[in-house]
Amino acid sequence: MPLGKRIQEEITKNRQRLKELGPGIITGGAGDDPAGIVTYTVVGATTGFSQLWLLLLSTPMMIAIQNAVARIALVTGKSLPEITTAFYSRKLTILMVMILSIANILTIGADLNAIAAIFHIFTGYATIYFLIPITALIVYLILFGKYKTIRNILIVLTGILGVYIVSAFMAKPDLGKLFIDTFTPHIQMDSAWILAALGMLGTTISPYLLFWQAAEEKEEKKSVVQADDVTFDTIVGMVYSNLLAYCMIITGAIMLYSKGDTITDITTLSLALKPVAGSYAFSLFSLGIVVSGLLAIPVLAGSTAYAVADTFGWREGMDNKVSDAKGFYFVFVGALIFGNLIDMIPSITVVDALYYSQVLDGMLIPVLIAITLMISNNKNIMGQYTASRFTNIFSLLAMIITVVLSVIMIGQML
Repeated sequence: MPLGKRIQEEITKNRQRLKELGPGIITGGAGDDPAGIVTYTVVGATTGFSQLWLLLLSTPMMIAIQNAVARIALVTGKSLPEITTAFYSRKLTILMVMILSIANILTIGADLNAIAAIFHIFTGYATIYFLIPITALIVYLILFGKYKTIRNILIVLTGILGVYIVSAFMAKPDLGKLFIDTFTPHIQMDSAWILAALGMLGTTISPYLLFWQAAEEKEEKKSVVQADDVTFDTIVGMVYSNLLAYCMIITGAIMLYSKGDTITDITTLSLALKPVAGSYAFSLFSLGIVVSGLLAIPVLAGSTAYAVADTFGWREGMDNKVSDAKGFYFVFVGALIFGNLIDMIPSITVVDALYYSQVLDGMLIPVLIAITLMISNNKNIMGQYTASRFTNIFSLLAMIITVVLSVIMIGQML
């Protein structure tokens, strides 16, 4: 076949794949939730452009581990809890899902608070007045929407997050310095730089993203012959996710670097950004916060519901009626309600919720990566679809880094 015709066929195939983007792109967008936005902006505010090169390192790690999980679901037709129960230990599955559920609920609480905080800044009304309506909106969508409808809404929300790319351009970075810092690895040995690096790398790979994508690949009902399409979807999603993170770091670096502002949550971040960003840029940034929360919260609650349902063998899936999958929807809505209640407990702050959710995630993610590596390299399970060298190398690197993160976090707790 002539080279020109092969290229044209490949372009046509990739255009079709772009039209069919689903779990991968949604997972990538959901990874940049409000908590992640704070982390990436703080990285820029405290370290400038000096950690942009780390995003290049984390991108293939994200692609490798998410694609491994997606292919496992595609080949076996099972989610992570079903696989670990079938081939390893039910007790291990229950422990993992319990940790995941607690971490997800804490993060839901923090993300709900972030959306409410943005509305508070624009209206002056207390955040408590926005928490219940936001939760009710999401609950209505989940209970009465079909999977394809919810999927399409989440894809639209993922696309709107592109406002952060616009924000980065509006910040007018020095392109020469940006290029050098992106492609030139360098490490500063002061504690602030190292802590920022650990926070950023820990934010890019989260347990709920693994559970969510595996569950959604099942929901899509694709066959194993569509493995290349799933890989394409995953690559686009993870690259898009880190592109957004890249732009958030740029914005934080240009607007806040060396200003000495102490940023702990969305409110303090917004108060720091508002005077320097200008009303239009600040409005774009705020829109991104709201959209990212509305995208991430259903994914967090959904990954919890899928994981619990698959652990106990309940019927699950958003195409089922509530009466046909009571346990699944009970956990889905329950996670949202408990996340809401966390924001109403005076003794628990958003910072506390984020901190402890990151600790739990840090303990869980290396275990999940190790299990994923064992499954994806098991020929008895995967047949001819075992993991590639790329997947093994970067998944192993991700596991090593997350183990180091876990040790450091446990050390901080002690």
